[in-house]
Amino acid sequence: MHKRIRGLKKTSLWGGIFWAFPKGHVIPVIHIIHSGQASSFMTQFHLHLVSDSTGETLQSMTKAALVQFEGVAPIEHIWTLTRTVRQLDDILDSIEQKPGLVLYTLVNTEMRDVLEKGCQKLNVSCSSVLDPVMAAFSNFLGQENQQLPGRQHTLDQNYFGRIEALNYTMAHDDGQMSEGLNDADIVLVGVSRTSKTPTSFYLAHRGFKTANVPIVPEIPLPQELFSLSNPIVVGLTTSPERLSEIRKNRLLSLHETVDTDYVDRERIKEEVIMARKICTRESWPIIDVSRRSVEETAAQIITLFTKRQENAGMR
Repeated sequence: MHKRIRGLKKTSLWGGIFWAFPKGHVIPVIHIIHSGQASSFMTQFHLHLVSDSTGETLQSMTKAALVQFEGVAPIEHIWTLTRTVRQLDDILDSIEQKPGLVLYTLVNTEMRDVLEKGCQKLNVSCSSVLDPVMAAFSNFLGQENQQLPGRQHTLDQNYFGRIEALNYTMAHDDGQMSEGLNDADIVLVGVSRTSKTPTSFYLAHRGFKTANVPIVPEIPLPQELFSLSNPIVVGLTTSPERLSEIRKNRLLSLHETVDTDYVDRERIKEEVIMARKICTRESWPIIDVSRRSVEETAAQIITLFTKRQENAGMR
């Protein structure tokens, strides 16, 4: 049920409903997280995430913490770009109506005090997730933090570097523009459906110019791939059984027949062996993505890249 509030406009977003507040007010994006377990065994609670910037840091830290707890289904109320006391008044009104745990990343002392005192008055638990990290840096560096919200999202050299990496990665996806491979930081190779493209774009978002080249039977790899001096080349592989299922599901989603060599396990096994032989011959490190998320695969690739850079700096 939605109670009509004077001055608010009812609007749909992604199939849901939200209220568009007048200028100067805030409204959260509401996420209901399901774990896939039966609802009768779930502990549901309201979780208010209050940020003075985009909220990405707070949401990432919350997600990392929540996976350590079984049988919980928090209803997330995400409040971003919170930079005025008037906005906090709206947030505290919502917290009063739907009390639960409040986590925040607010760097301004006045804003923090308003939120904490308001939560204390409502007898609601309220915690700053960045305080231990900020204290550690402050003690180590011997200086106070600048209390500037959203500073990590400023349009600096790192930001434009990520944009450049994304543009490069889009242009060099799936073997395109092989003549520009040497401009990459990382080149991924592997047979079809080994997560080369999603891993490439994740790495690009982290600021690494990433190209990917498919290894396809009967189709020669570009010669440029074997004479690279700048990027690290990493092979991605997985088990033939898993690869067969992934490819089959891909064909079904495209409404195409699955009666093809593309999903034949023996044929796939030959492809995987061939790809491994090429990587071994060229001394390219290989990562098995069978039980890894894209984030985990990317983390290992970044580790390989960093070690290579460090070794090059020692020469």
